Amino acid sequence: MSARLRLTLSYAGFLVLAGTLLLAVVWVFLLRYVPDGTIRTQAGFVPNRSDLVDAFVPNAALALLFLLVLGIVGGWLLAGRMLAPLHRLTEATRTAATGDLSHRVHLEGRKDEFRELADAFDDMLGRLEAHVAAQQRFAANASHELRTPLTITQTLLDVARKDPHHDGAQLLDRLSAVNGRAIDLTEALLLLSRSDRRTGEPVDLSLLAEEAGETLLPLAEKHGLVLETSGDASPTTGSRALLLQMTMNLVHNAIVHNTSGRGAVWVSTTAHRGVATLTVENTGEEINADAASTLTEPFHRGGGRTRTGDHAGVGLGLAIVETIVRSHDGTLVVSPRPSGGLHVTVRLPAVDGDD
Repeated sequence: MSARLRLTLSYAGFLVLAGTLLLAVVWVFLLRYVPDGTIRTQAGFVPNRSDLVDAFVPNAALALLFLLVLGIVGGWLLAGRMLAPLHRLTEATRTAATGDLSHRVHLEGRKDEFRELADAFDDMLGRLEAHVAAQQRFAANASHELRTPLTITQTLLDVARKDPHHDGAQLLDRLSAVNGRAIDLTEALLLLSRSDRRTGEPVDLSLLAEEAGETLLPLAEKHGLVLETSGDASPTTGSRALLLQMTMNLVHNAIVHNTSGRGAVWVSTTAHRGVATLTVENTGEEINADAASTLTEPFHRGGGRTRTGDHAGVGLGLAIVETIVRSHDGTLVVSPRPSGGLHVTVRLPAVDGDD
């Protein structure tokens, strides 16, 4: 049976049961006090118990029949009205199953359980639509980025094949550089695809910041940059490998996109009121707020940003950082510094809330 039919039978059954109980009350508290046999009064004969039973039972049966019909008809209408929002949700689900995620229920009326369910469903469709759109953009960008080194490799080989006097050593160097970029891009894509798989081990962001600073200090010194690391213990939980990769990416980006020979990078950590914070600041070119907000898009390298040396990257540094932060229930804020460069803040749930 459908839900509407079950609700209809429930309404009708309840109505008949209530009518039966009411008639039973009338029988118990009224008819029991009427004596049986012939009753004579000064006005003549009055109905006795048998007369009242003969009159009561047929009318009671008719009343119950009326209540049954009323319960079925009224219950069917009421059940249809109550289940109408579910029908709209069902149609929206079927529409979404065909691939159209732009449809919304937009249930009207007061905020009851059905309205909350419809609003939650609309929110879910909105998030799914945004996620699918992001995945489609990512797939298109990844295909384009992976095709570039392959096209360059094919071009180099074609040129070398047509030129019998080509420099083999130079060709090998160029092919090695192109192949290295393709490997870096592939490894970044693999890391990005696995960044939502994390463990729950205790991690101190201050220790990760120190490790990243020590590892990348030679790169900073190579380009004449000052790299400073400071801060308090900032305990959180998650995957140490992923959080270390996050920190390394932030510090590396701060070094690469900087002012060569006269710039600086500042890395600090704090923990306060249940939030562990990692902050990375760097000098560099001035960036407007709109451009800074797009830097976490995959393969977005921030046009106009200065790159020290040949570390152009593959455009996935901040995209990987954002994915790792999101998988650890944290937030990532990228904002421009008034004097140039970026101010990047990562906030993660701290182990203790009273630090």
